[in-house]
Amino acid sequence: MTQNSSPLFASCCGAMTHNTKSCVERPRKLGAKWTNMHIAPDEKIETFELDYDGKRDRWNGYDPATYARVIERYEAREEARRKYLKEQQLKKLEKKNKKQRGENESSDDDEYEDEDAHALKVDEAKVDESKQADFAKVEKRVRTTGGGSTGTVRNLRIREDTAKYLLNLDVNSPYYDPKTHSMREDPLPDADPNEKFYGGDNQYRMSGQALEFKQLNIHAWEAFEKGQDVHIQAAPSQAELLYKNFKIMKEKLKSQTKDAIIQKYGNAAAQEELPKELLLGQTERQVEYDRAGRIIKGLEASLPKSKYEEDVYINNHTSIWGSWWNDHQWGYKCCKQTIRNSYCTGAAGIEAAEAAADLMKANIDRKVASEDTPAPAEEKRLATWGTDVPDDLVLDQKKLDEALRKEDERKREEKDERKRKYNVRWNDEVTPEEMEAYRVKKIHHDDPMKDFLH
Repeated sequence: MTQNSSPLFASCCGAMTHNTKSCVERPRKLGAKWTNMHIAPDEKIETFELDYDGKRDRWNGYDPATYARVIERYEAREEARRKYLKEQQLKKLEKKNKKQRGENESSDDDEYEDEDAHALKVDEAKVDESKQADFAKVEKRVRTTGGGSTGTVRNLRIREDTAKYLLNLDVNSPYYDPKTHSMREDPLPDADPNEKFYGGDNQYRMSGQALEFKQLNIHAWEAFEKGQDVHIQAAPSQAELLYKNFKIMKEKLKSQTKDAIIQKYGNAAAQEELPKELLLGQTERQVEYDRAGRIIKGLEASLPKSKYEEDVYINNHTSIWGSWWNDHQWGYKCCKQTIRNSYCTGAAGIEAAEAAADLMKANIDRKVASEDTPAPAEEKRLATWGTDVPDDLVLDQKKLDEALRKEDERKREEKDERKRKYNVRWNDEVTPEEMEAYRVKKIHHDDPMKDFLH
């Protein structure tokens, strides 16, 4: 084939299923398009046209035939177990027959053979019964797939067992997820643990190797954040080895720290004679706790004597609030302060308080001495007469004019309801000028001119 008649290759290797940029072979000086030599074959590209459910199928691409290896291994183990049980039964039967021969030598050979055969049948029946007893709770059923292969699948429970979502039909019962068939919480938390066969999925997450695997994951994450190249999914063996080394180093460091503390301070627990405080503080009362630390049985919770915390010192105080009383006020005995939640000042605060008290006492004495000679107070001139005007009355003209003006205003307000005030203030101290103005402006009923004033 000449160069001009060569096909248009998509890549330098000659394959038509990818371009030159996606080619993974060694780059050539001259591509297959120009040399027509060493043309690479096209890759086999499989296309899948899946529907909505097929794209979300977890078992898409799984070959059921691979499970036949598990079935074969299980059947071989069961066959070996049955063979071993049969050999053990035969050995026991031979020993029993030898003993019977020694006791009864007159037994015929035919009868012995019949008994041997009968015992062998009985042993085989026992083996079958033991096999049925072992798998009484786990039935076997045959599953037929679309490809024609069959396999043995074990049921997780028998049909007589109650489903976990039917254990508690209360509306507020633990949530059951029908998609994953999971119920995390315990449906019957108040029932007897010895009588329950299901306690929620969380009991499996918090027991067995699940906790170890969780700790391994946490250790791998923390190690990766601190700069170590470890990944639990990419290299699980490496992560597990690092975790084991970490636990060994942690225990070694803990033991070293413990030895250092014992060497420095001693070990009172290793002494032969225990102090009396520890001996008298021991008790044989048994107390049971749950996982959260709450007391289940054995020790009743003691009720507090007061709503306040006892022997709790705050703000550097050495005594509690209310330990000192002075002048109808409570305070702290250590610093003699009457302000609650104040910071303790100690002896310096006591000295400052005493100095302030002495100063206050001196000021009070000085004030009392100054009040012994009071300044002459101005006597108020108040009106003391009724309708009769005293003869020796002396009035101030300015004050009288002002009193007459106020009395006129009061009269006008009484006539006009719009100017009437809601809050009226009474003043019992009336001056002679105000009394004279009221008497002058008062309307007398026996006055013949009173009708002309309006």
